[in-house]
Amino acid sequence: MSLLVHTFVVDADGSERLLEDPPLGRELAGFERSRTKLWGSPAMRALGARFFPLLDGYDLRVQPEELGEFLAECATVRPHLPALAEHSGYTLEYVTARFDNIVAAAHRAREVNGGVLVW
Repeated sequence: MSLLVHTFVVDADGSERLLEDPPLGRELAGFERSRTKLWGSPAMRALGARFFPLLDGYDLRVQPEELGEFLAECATVRPHLPALAEHSGYTLEYVTARFDNIVAAAHRAREVNGGVLVW
């Protein structure tokens, strides 16, 4: 199984609606075991990350009002991608591509006052 990243908007009735996301693998956020080996790893937690470690056991749902905090966390994490790759056993290219997909989804979400779902 794979982790996927999507953007969503909250409709007037409070329900969430997934938006069309770009094709060609831009919705990929990792393998299922990336939840613990990468995003929820002790190395990620040591960076002080609050959002990414939630993937260790749960889906990550970033609400529209949390996007600023989430993007700030992404900016903090980005310089540490080589160390996270080494710790997780994934290649730097793999980690960077999945991380970039998540960040791109956050930017798309911000444009439509939406949120991000990693599941």
